[in-house]
Amino acid sequence: MKNSCFAISRALTVAVSMLPFMAGASLSPASAAENEVPLSLRLSPSQYKQSVLEIFGPSISITGRFEPELRDEGLLAIGARSASISASGVERYDDLARNVAMQVVDAQHRNTLIPCKPVSATAADDACARTFFGAVGRLMYRRPMTDKELATKVRLAGEAANARHDFYIGMQAVLSDMLLSPNFLYRYKTVETDPAVAGKQRLDGYSKATALSFFLWNAPPDDVLLKAAASGDLHTKEGLKRQVDRMVSSPSIEGGVRAFFSDMLGFSDFETLAKDPAFFPRFTPKVIDEAQEQTLRTIVDLLITRQGDYRDLFTTPNTFLTRPLAAVYNVPIVETADNGQPDHWVPYTYKPNDPRAGILAQVSFVALHSPAGRTSPTDRGKALREFILCQAVPPPPGNVDFKFVQDTTNPVYKTTRDRLTAHRSEAMCAGCHKITDPIGLALENFDSAGGFRTKENGVNIDTSGELSGAKFDGPVGLAKVLHDEPAVTACVAKKAFSFGAGRAPSATDAEWQQIQAKFASSKYNFIELLRQIALSDALYSLPSSQVASVQ
Repeated sequence: MKNSCFAISRALTVAVSMLPFMAGASLSPASAAENEVPLSLRLSPSQYKQSVLEIFGPSISITGRFEPELRDEGLLAIGARSASISASGVERYDDLARNVAMQVVDAQHRNTLIPCKPVSATAADDACARTFFGAVGRLMYRRPMTDKELATKVRLAGEAANARHDFYIGMQAVLSDMLLSPNFLYRYKTVETDPAVAGKQRLDGYSKATALSFFLWNAPPDDVLLKAAASGDLHTKEGLKRQVDRMVSSPSIEGGVRAFFSDMLGFSDFETLAKDPAFFPRFTPKVIDEAQEQTLRTIVDLLITRQGDYRDLFTTPNTFLTRPLAAVYNVPIVETADNGQPDHWVPYTYKPNDPRAGILAQVSFVALHSPAGRTSPTDRGKALREFILCQAVPPPPGNVDFKFVQDTTNPVYKTTRDRLTAHRSEAMCAGCHKITDPIGLALENFDSAGGFRTKENGVNIDTSGELSGAKFDGPVGLAKVLHDEPAVTACVAKKAFSFGAGRAPSATDAEWQQIQAKFASSKYNFIELLRQIALSDALYSLPSSQVASVQ
């Protein structure tokens, strides 16, 4: 009977938790005016996983599916501001929460993760429960729990423990509820009165700490940052600068850089990527995973390790390969470490003017933006415009006939360029293809899986093109033009700010113009760009029309 009552209580708890998610507006506004600051942002799957890792350690595994993410204005980070959670999504988060909570309190982890032992393992212990929930709640909610919140957690844990005659079952039940709470799953922007300016409000210190930490580290605030929030240091220029300098110098900055570029480059689309194994037998699931990692390692090496120029990502000869990736690129590598043991990732440097250099020649771009059995200069050009140049490309009309484009065996139109030329003869298609194809065709030396080629159906491939009036030929020529294209650096700056703020910057904002100028004067040092954004008032600004706080 007691077990049945406990199950009913749990079901009611989940049902109550679902109400604010389904309400949507109070937790994740479904719409926002242009450039308006979002009041809440849903944790991404990577942020959820990193939060669990930071709070409970690497031995806690996370299995299960997450609620799908929404991409808005080119970024999942912006889509997170309108991402309410469906009923089925709450069930998924409930499964995740149960699994994590069960591991935290099991015999393997409890002595490490729970900082106290109950007087009796078969009954409630309010003192121990209060110690645990007070400590873990501060990290999970990114702020101290209120006295009322803490008292409620302790009471519920005690009731469950006494009902089941198991202290740890009580702890597990409440911890599971906390992992399902909007206070954990959403990053709220809570406001307070600004004591320096009468009638003005500002983000409180904990909201600033949360925005800063997820921006730079893609992780919740650590203890040092939470203490800075509590002391008021984050409200001073000196205190904020100390924390920003500490954070950009930390190894954890790699997590933030990886998260940003994974979002910017659309890596979430890898979840549905597939190639025809009859044509591309080397393109295995392992290659799909390693393609993303190759690009991220290339980025981290240039932008963090070398502190290099962002523009060099498009021309850099330096990368990292595994045996499966090297087979796709037809590159010979020696995969042995100094001690003779296999080494999974091997640094590799292409020779000067090798067309396979630069991140746009990597599998993560050319394969991701190609259909299963053929290339698509249109898809590649569209991705380049939207992801790298921040230029919108309109969708095709619904009644477009793709017969010329898709027929790779056409005896008259043997190359993709020929087929696209025939396709563009239709007036409704010419406008969009004029935007995408001249740059996408430059990458035709790469097949649908990323392998290098010089001929298609026995015909030499023409990779000439033009961007912003600059003519080029092939991947190397395209990379050099992009390197010097002003829209490239303006785009990454805009997207970096949007990633942190959940909104695009205002083009007329004087502070934003200064950030862009400092990015240029730093020779496009990406870490310096992150530093300047993190120090700006714009990252922590409030909406002009509404404010919200969470009790």
